[in-house]
Parts: sequence; structure tokens; C-alpha cells
Amino acid sequence: MRIPTVQKIAQGLVGIEEAGRLMEMLALHGDFLIDHGDAIPRAAVAQALTMQLFRGLLLEVPEGARYVREQGGRMVFDHGALRTVHAPGLGALPPGHAAFDRVLVPLGYRIGGTYPLERLRMVGYAYSHQDYPDDIAQFFVSEIFPDRFSADVQAAATEVFQVTVDPLTPDAQVLLERLAGGATLGLAEATALVGDLLRLFDRHHPVPTLARYETLLAESAELAWVATEGNRFNHATDRVPDVEALAEDLKARGYPMKPKVEVSRNGTVRQTALRAAQVERPFIDADGGRVVRVVPGSFYEFISRDFIDAETGDTKTGRRLDLRFDSGNAQGIFKMTAAGPGC
Repeated sequence: MRIPTVQKIAQGLVGIEEAGRLMEMLALHGDFLIDHGDAIPRAAVAQALTMQLFRGLLLEVPEGARYVREQGGRMVFDHGALRTVHAPGLGALPPGHAAFDRVLVPLGYRIGGTYPLERLRMVGYAYSHQDYPDDIAQFFVSEIFPDRFSADVQAAATEVFQVTVDPLTPDAQVLLERLAGGATLGLAEATALVGDLLRLFDRHHPVPTLARYETLLAESAELAWVATEGNRFNHATDRVPDVEALAEDLKARGYPMKPKVEVSRNGTVRQTALRAAQVERPFIDADGGRVVRVVPGSFYEFISRDFIDAETGDTKTGRRLDLRFDSGNAQGIFKMTAAGPGC
């Protein structure tokens, strides 16, 4: 039996055994269960990337890994979320979502919706894949605007979020340009590209000082989160048939859950989540030494989406999955990384 391309890419990155687990863990479209040989299209590269990001999230969120292990079956990876800082002049990275737009667009994504997150002084951009919108996980890329906060926060952001080296390598840029032009990649090229792109989803600025972190935290839990976590996946989301029933079941089984389910204004999208993992992160203290503090990390989310009419939004006649997001839902879910028990 021929090994699917996405499995081969995974094998090249994490080994045969772990790649096999990923294939058993995630529900994949039939087009990703075949071997593309050395003519790998952008969609297969995108699928391989999302699989590795899902795996990385589970390594960061023990309760999410526990859920996947105990639940069994195949997870439907709906979307992954990451946070960026929109502050031109802060270093080598393009500001805000532009740092990832330059990667996602060549992989076949486009912005399907823009969502103001006014309470958080943020904007979210939903990237859906043009070739397989229902099947390849979306990216929800949010950006925070430091200039909408106090002068103290702006000064802290200017100091904290300095990136001296762009993590997008020249080799990766060349391969992305080829995909953007409609070309395919060989297996070695696709594997190398996914490996390079994974490095983008990390923290690229130096370890923050504790004083600057606390300045950010006083006004924005989201800026403080980026200070310690950078562009890591903030959460990965499992698409489930009935999020309300699942939430009650998980609460009964002792999972640390968000107290309420967030429901979109039109009622078609419902979301909840496990509480964020608590992680140890380094800081620079007032004397220039390193100290470690426990801060909120990433989390695992659940979503249910209804089918709607693509033209009218009617839920009774619809046959298209409602892939939209909701600003109210997003702001409620983002509270999972605030440092309080009432999230």
C-alpha cells in the first residue's frame, strides 16, 4: 500500500511512529489519503502543516492531549488561532497578521472574514483554504494594537516585541513563491518547507523583563500572553456535532472547562474550551537575572457549526457549513488565557 503524501511529510519531521498516530488521530479528506509522488500541491502542504501544528498544540496542552486520547476516534481540526502584534517598526517581522499572510496566501488560503474585537483592542482575520474550505483547518490570526493602550504599555511593547531576525528563511520564501505561482513541490522540498514554516509559530522576541510583562498584563492579558508565548498556537479547535452536550459530559468527567458555551449572534456557531494550560516561562528580573513564573499558556477548544444557505444564511435550507466566526464568541473564548478563575 502506498503511503499518503501528508504521512510521508510527517514521517520526515517526527518519525514513522508519531506520523502514524497523527494519521489515526485526525479526520482527513480522501484527497489527502493518497500519494502525490513528487508533484505535491499547495493543499497537501497546507494539510501537512496544520497536522504538525495540531500535534504541537497537544504537546503544550496536557488536558487537550488527554481528551484526544480518551475520546478516541478522529478529531476534525476546525481551526487554529494565533496572536500577533500590529506595531510597525518593532523589528524584522512584518506587523500584525501580515507576518502570516505572506505564508498562508501562497499555501492557498484567503481571508474569508475580518472580525473587530473592540473590547480587546484587536482585530481577527479568518483564513480559509480556497481548495478545501470545509476540510483543511482555518487559521484565525488576530492582531493587537499597542497604540490603543496607555503610553506605558506602548513603551513596554516597543521594548518587548523587538525581533532582530525574520524567522522566514530565504529557502522557504523561494518554495512559497513557487506554490503561489501554481507549481508543485517534490517530497523533500515539501518536507523542508513544512519544517521551516513550523518555526514561525513560536516566540521570536527576547525573554521579556518581569517589569515590562507586568506593565502589559495590567492593561492587556492578550499582550502579556504574546510576551511569553509569541506566535505559538493560542488554541486548536475540534469540530464536534453537539458542543453543549460534550461540554456537560467533559465537566462530569472532571475536565477543567470554560463555564459557559459561547453562541454566535445568529446561533449557528457555538464554542467552548478547556481552561488554558499553566506553563512555566522565564523572565529577566530587576537585577538582570532569570526568574521563572507560571503563566497561562495555550488551550484546546470545541466548536459546533450549523449548515446554512450560502446566499441567505437560512439554517433550514442550507447545505454549506457555516465557517464564519463571531466577534462576541472570540472575545469570550480569548478570556481563557486571562490569569483568573472566572474565564
